[in-house]
Amino acid sequence: MTTMTVLGAVLGGGLVGCGTSGHPRLDRPAPADRTAAATGASAPATPPAATKPPTVAPGPAGLTSVFERGRQHARKVVALTFDADMTADEGARAAAGERFDNPGLIALLRRLKVPATVFMTGRWAEEYPAQARSIGTDPLFEIGNHSYSHYAFTSPCYGLPTVDKDAMRGEVERAFGAIRKTGARNVVPYFRFPGGCYDDISLRTLAPENVTAVQWDVVSGDAFATDADAVAEQVLDGVRPGSLVVMHCTRSAAPVTDEAVRQVVPELRARGYRFVKVSELMAG
Repeated sequence: MTTMTVLGAVLGGGLVGCGTSGHPRLDRPAPADRTAAATGASAPATPPAATKPPTVAPGPAGLTSVFERGRQHARKVVALTFDADMTADEGARAAAGERFDNPGLIALLRRLKVPATVFMTGRWAEEYPAQARSIGTDPLFEIGNHSYSHYAFTSPCYGLPTVDKDAMRGEVERAFGAIRKTGARNVVPYFRFPGGCYDDISLRTLAPENVTAVQWDVVSGDAFATDADAVAEQVLDGVRPGSLVVMHCTRSAAPVTDEAVRQVVPELRARGYRFVKVSELMAG
């Protein structure tokens, strides 16, 4: 594994498979009504995604399910996701001028008409409420939960501080509260673990929150990268029908993401791919 790939895991990313075995790692939704499926009765009609975003039901032993890619082998679709990272203790750095946002990237996605899912920490939403509201009221985007503090939910996890088990649900709830307080409306019940790190304890603890954990199958390597061409090449080499790509929306730690996106989008469209949000990928 290259240094770029490992570094790309540190900032709101992580490596696919960080979790332990025994949890449900699904790449398509489970039936919406398990009782109806078991009895042969007709399940109730699924509401439109705009009304109720699709989720994946908890698996055996009540573990939160993990969605990594869509089973879209006959459809050339891909979901670009961007982590808006900021930890709870980085306020002083922001006050000193460090930028944890990337409005140029969001503007680029709008110009290119690329739908995307942004996984946002609550602390980021508090630091950039106008941007959070703008993203969360634009139908091109949807916002997922990336915890409040961007602390790890299991340890070790690339040097991140660790959240106590008793505080995990509060991290999710506080982040949703901070995001919605900005006025964002397009908020989906999806959660991305900081660092991509989780275990059965964290999956079981979060089950009552009724969120689906969203990982990825393509690591862009954009975190701390300085070579946009290499990032674009890594994405283009990894994408398959139904892929879910992890990138970042944080200028100070992912400075070449927008330049890489400028290369990735037209090339994937030339290959026949259509861009979708995670909710559409999950519904497929």
